[in-house]
Amino acid sequence: MSEDDSRSDSPDSTGSQAEKPRRSWLDRISAALSGEPTTQEDLIELLRDVQADGVIGADTLRMMEGAIAVSGMTVNDVMVPRAQMVVLSVDAPFTEIMDAVVESGHSRFPVHGEDKDEILGVLLAKDLLRRAMTNEDVAGIRELLRPAVLIPESKKLNVLLREFRQSRNHMAIVIDEYGGVAGLLTIEDVLEQIVGEIDDEHDEAEDGSRLISAQADGQFVVDALTPISDFNERFSADFDDDEYDTIGGLITDAIGHLPEAGEELTLGRFVFRIARADARRLHALHVGVHAEG
Repeated sequence: MSEDDSRSDSPDSTGSQAEKPRRSWLDRISAALSGEPTTQEDLIELLRDVQADGVIGADTLRMMEGAIAVSGMTVNDVMVPRAQMVVLSVDAPFTEIMDAVVESGHSRFPVHGEDKDEILGVLLAKDLLRRAMTNEDVAGIRELLRPAVLIPESKKLNVLLREFRQSRNHMAIVIDEYGGVAGLLTIEDVLEQIVGEIDDEHDEAEDGSRLISAQADGQFVVDALTPISDFNERFSADFDDDEYDTIGGLITDAIGHLPEAGEELTLGRFVFRIARADARRLHALHVGVHAEG
């Protein structure tokens, strides 16, 4: 055997017999980009390993998981349903339109003709304000309308987000299979699936550290996910929890639709006012309690 052959068989050489080192997270990310892992579950597991190693933070991991989840979601999963849309009639008096815009706090509004399925365009609050500040004729809003973007319920969220970015549109009207209006979706709705809920100046900030929090005015802030049994125990109430588990489910059923912030409902000695809600669920309630007697 030659000296060269002896070196090639040596256990200390860098040949195939050397022990394979454990791959670093960077190697695993590189492998992921080149074809591994093969499923979203594998990729999420890899990202969680990276977060556990301290390479990325928990918030970053949540956003990555949200971005991955969005790729499998459709418009129908997150749209604001038709019943919860704030829409304007093109023939409504200017003062009525102004009142609706101010009360809602939104920045964009679908505008319909005689039929609510006939979407003529989208009105921007800033365009309306500009008109109101001038001496121009304010008889109607038809000429202020911008084109409406119509999309099907089945459209993928990640595709819509890309189109929002490219077109610089912020709202799309969702159309069902029969051509009727099914709901609407904004760029904020899509982004919230990635980064979490985005509060604005119209959202009331609540202390989320406790499900039921007493306030200085004698009222209470109650998380909508508070179990009915816990609510009953705290307030000596007797609400039925056979059909719904949470106080939010009970109130939504009693109101008859997904409530909006500011709506009120009285049940027995309790006055419930919706503190926070979005297009998908009720988040928090203000609760006033009347004395018995």
